[in-house]
Amino acid sequence: MFSVIFPGQGSQIVGMGKEFFEKHEIVKKLFKEADETLEFNLSKLILEGPRDKLDLTVNTQPAIFLISYSIFQVVKEDFNINLNKAKYFAGHSLGEYSALSCAGYLDFSETIKILRVRGHAMQNSMPKGEGGMLAVLGSSIEIVEKILKDNKNDFEAQVANDNSDGQIVISGKTKDLQILSELLKEKKIKNIKLPVSAPFHCNLMNKATEVMTKELQKINFKQSKNILISNVTADEISNINDLKNLLISQIEKRVRWRESILNMINKGVRQFIEIGPGKVLSGLVKRINKDVKISSINSQSDIEGLSI
Repeated sequence: MFSVIFPGQGSQIVGMGKEFFEKHEIVKKLFKEADETLEFNLSKLILEGPRDKLDLTVNTQPAIFLISYSIFQVVKEDFNINLNKAKYFAGHSLGEYSALSCAGYLDFSETIKILRVRGHAMQNSMPKGEGGMLAVLGSSIEIVEKILKDNKNDFEAQVANDNSDGQIVISGKTKDLQILSELLKEKKIKNIKLPVSAPFHCNLMNKATEVMTKELQKINFKQSKNILISNVTADEISNINDLKNLLISQIEKRVRWRESILNMINKGVRQFIEIGPGKVLSGLVKRINKDVKISSINSQSDIEGLSI
């Protein structure tokens, strides 16, 4: 029993998907459709850079989705591997949109359009430099939450991503994260400032929530037999009518990735197939459970070696 998982922001590199673009007509068509839908040359940015422009949230989000969706279609159409046999579809933050589109809830062009809006809204949610994210390494969620609670009068910060045992990401205002960072160092807890333009998945994203609330109201999700796991609840989305509210909540709520993976494993999943650029999620899954099988699909040879 397997699940298909899709990466979020941070997995992007210039040239991602190039092999698939050169070898598969279906990918060339999707790149062309993306450029026409967005009225912007996203293909050129992905294949040629520059990196700093690709790293802008407004570009990164549709770019990673385009690569993930393209690889999914190559596996399904050109290699005739039925990924719809997956017990679950799940994605990390923006990857949740890749999951719902590949699972059949939203068509390609609508997804890429909404992600361009989402990326723009998140990038502009607060002035650049005023907020950020801090990765806390080698500690548990319980310890981190206690530190935040015990020091709430000195600074304000929230858990943004509960990624795995030993990897938790905190969001907040830059000045608050500096205080937290010093406190963690005193406690001999390793932490790293992340190179992001905004404090994702916390209440400082409220302007982005307002934008996405309006945008998501315009969308009609389709019914699908495939089952999605929500970032917000770490559980199955049982009703299509809940999708919009969960996607809106996702902007300010923490990504419950560790819990999501554990929940899928507890329900019988023994293999995870990561589809999209990089191997970030595969690394997280290994940290959560060393016994499950993990496959990262980044190249032609990865697909040729895939067994489900």
